[in-house]
Amino acid sequence: MADNGISRRRLLGTAGATGLALGAAGGAAGYAAAPSETPEQTPSLASLGADTVMFHGKHQPGITTPLQSRGHLVAFDLTAGAGRKEAAALLRRWSATAERLMAGKAPAGEDTDVARDAGPSSLSVTFGFGHSFFGRTGLEKQRPSALDPLPDFSSDHLDKARSDGDLWVQIGANDPLVAFHALRAIQKEAGDAARVRWQMNGFNRSPGATARPMTTRNLMGQIDGSNNPKPSDDDFERRIFVPASGDPQWMAGGSYVVVRRIRMLLDDWEKLGVKDQEAVIGRHKSDGSPLTGGTETTEPKLDKAGADGEYVIALNAHARITRPDQNGGSAMLRRPYSYHDGFDKNGEPDAGLLFVCWQADPLRGFVPVQRKLDRGDALSKFIRHEASGLFAVPGGAAKGEYVGQRLLEG
Repeated sequence: MADNGISRRRLLGTAGATGLALGAAGGAAGYAAAPSETPEQTPSLASLGADTVMFHGKHQPGITTPLQSRGHLVAFDLTAGAGRKEAAALLRRWSATAERLMAGKAPAGEDTDVARDAGPSSLSVTFGFGHSFFGRTGLEKQRPSALDPLPDFSSDHLDKARSDGDLWVQIGANDPLVAFHALRAIQKEAGDAARVRWQMNGFNRSPGATARPMTTRNLMGQIDGSNNPKPSDDDFERRIFVPASGDPQWMAGGSYVVVRRIRMLLDDWEKLGVKDQEAVIGRHKSDGSPLTGGTETTEPKLDKAGADGEYVIALNAHARITRPDQNGGSAMLRRPYSYHDGFDKNGEPDAGLLFVCWQADPLRGFVPVQRKLDRGDALSKFIRHEASGLFAVPGGAAKGEYVGQRLLEG
């Protein structure tokens, strides 16, 4: 759809003070004003719709971007005959499309109009490369050792058809139609170069749904994301992003993402009383505070014993096992989505967590923690890992560049 030279973002900057604060369903400014409209007549977007995420930067968007309420994860495989040249052209198209959509503009080609009435809504689009991508493009020598396949874990029940892939795309937004619009645009832009291997949909709590900003809850009702590394931490960049001196050089400023589809066995979990659920996790369900007291951000007292002489936070409690100081300092930035894909033939919910975690090196981040969880996490009997992927996510694209250009044209 032509944008008549007026983007949603431009409309936000030129709209007059109408006194309107329209929500996502409120019919706010679209991609272009109707010919009879003037900027002064165009209603302004609510802040949720107007929020933007920058496409260009040192790192790709969607890593440190605050959690969005809607997410899509999708993996592609290059088609037969498609190689490095076709992959470069694809990443160039994808990057151009992502930049336009994230700025509140329509795609350059024909548009579906799905998100016509919405603003950018914090849309972010992130691109990554799987282990198999390098063989298909003749770039094996550029494949990072950190991208070696993850080891097998005893708790895995992985569906290979919904795991791995040559290319990976993460889409997040605070409006479902904006997120779907981006998903559809990316899928269409793949053209003859790549085909969808698998795709998963997720969600989080909407911004403003709680009286104050809070760590999100998962479908078990537990606060999920306590003790996450923070950009303000002195060692955040070192733990999450590949340094400028990293190897290979094209990954400078990038990160490695592990994606796991973790089904929660909610029928079994919900049979437990709250105290038993809290014992499994090691934190209070109400506010995420450790069982040893304090607030969500209080350091658990792992050596504290109760009146019975047993540790207050059990040796197999999830919160104990996942702590960095219990895993040689291993740390990863968790940025998950919940999912619900209906009910199975037994009437049990096919629901859980699309676990997405970021780290500078998965062999020092995800792997040691998962190995320890695999050996004795109390939560293990209530979850099942059903799909998995590991992807190299290069640094952000500079102005005039596309994501992955340093790899594909280096």
